[in-house]
Amino acid sequence: MASLRDIRKRIRSVKNTRQITKAMKMVSAAKLRKAQDAILAARPYAQTLEQIISELAVRSADQELAHPLLASRPIRRVELLLLTSDRGLAGGFNSNVIRRANRYLYENSNLQVRVSTVGRKGNDFFRNRGQSIRKDFAGLYATLNYRSAANVAEELAAAFLNDEVDAVYVVYNEFVSAITQNVVVSQLLPLQPAAVKAATTATPETVTSAPALVDFKYEPSRQAVLDRLVPQAVNIKLYRALLESVASEQGARMSAMENATNNATDMISSYTLLYNRTRQAVITKELMEIVSGAEALK
Repeated sequence: MASLRDIRKRIRSVKNTRQITKAMKMVSAAKLRKAQDAILAARPYAQTLEQIISELAVRSADQELAHPLLASRPIRRVELLLLTSDRGLAGGFNSNVIRRANRYLYENSNLQVRVSTVGRKGNDFFRNRGQSIRKDFAGLYATLNYRSAANVAEELAAAFLNDEVDAVYVVYNEFVSAITQNVVVSQLLPLQPAAVKAATTATPETVTSAPALVDFKYEPSRQAVLDRLVPQAVNIKLYRALLESVASEQGARMSAMENATNNATDMISSYTLLYNRTRQAVITKELMEIVSGAEALK
């Protein structure tokens, strides 16, 4: 049986841990609010931009509109961009993304897949297991903004345009709520507008019920608008994925620290009960020794 001093040390240690986890929960909650506002502000713009590109492609009946980042080709070489965090203590945030990336590598073992990472956790995991990393975009979260995300997207687009890869995919946590994040594998390149995605899953009922598109006049031209918007859409798509990952990380960490705080409270209650029982047993033993000594003196 542990001594009273040992139990007091354990109670004090768990209380200190609870203070840390409670503070981390509050910090994550504050960061989550900021990250959530950022992703909610970015989603409408990204969706509208994708819709504009889709309508441009659909309105082009003569198929003269084209952009290299929209061109699909047989997939033999793939770049997989993994978005994890730089720190742990976020529940299953990192492990879920890494597990999904491993599954993608296993399911596409017939392809030449090269891996790039954003976040120290994913980079450490694959390096420790002998997986070659093409590039680690270290420190991106510290200076995350549209320009830094665009630099990464432009580097990936350059590899696609130079025929180094045939497709680029991003694995990340999509933010749903503070306690729910969905792991998704999103195709970044070639860019798939909403009209292309809808065409692949369209049914006769949805096709007949789709509203007719009204064409517009473009200045300076359709192709010029497309050339300007397509690279911007790729940049926005990656920027949105990074924002989704940041918001998901803070939500997962807040939930994990809340669970840790509750567990610490339960442990303190259990140790306090054990302390009281042990103390009562010690007092009872001392009383029995005193009574036995008094009886022996009679």
